[in-house]
Amino acid sequence: MGMSVTISAAVAEDTEQILKLQYLAFQREAELYGNYRIQPLTQTLDSLKAELASDTVLVARLGEEVVGTVRGRIDEDGAGSIAKLCVHPRLQGHGLGARLLHAVEEALGGRESAPTRFRLHTGHKSESNLRLYRKAGYVQVGGRTASDGVRLVVLEKERAAGAADFAVSA
Repeated sequence: MGMSVTISAAVAEDTEQILKLQYLAFQREAELYGNYRIQPLTQTLDSLKAELASDTVLVARLGEEVVGTVRGRIDEDGAGSIAKLCVHPRLQGHGLGARLLHAVEEALGGRESAPTRFRLHTGHKSESNLRLYRKAGYVQVGGRTASDGVRLVVLEKERAAGAADFAVSA
């Protein structure tokens, strides 16, 4: 009998596993762009600890092993910003990335100051990422060049009507 993957909030003890997973999972992206200075590969443990304290950080676990992760936060303009979605290479292509994306949208959408839309970005050559995001309802709204020189595609989607909106009556 196999174990199932569970998704939950990250805890402080997860930081090293998250950083190692991120480094492993983003190797393919770095190779695709010929650029090993991309932010997920240069992020420090202290920077990740700060994100864990301030942002919504989710992990996917297979037993005790962290096999996926995603970050989310509410930006100054009220959009739910989603970043650093990654899945262990041996588990890619099985829907775990889509589950993590949905979970972080639900977590951000369940806040009192819930966003009306979600925003994320990926490299312009990252076809598998673009496919995942488009399938999830994201559309390209712009682009920019990251500080490491990689051209990014910026995508957004409106939060589903009624998502986490509950009327309270007395």
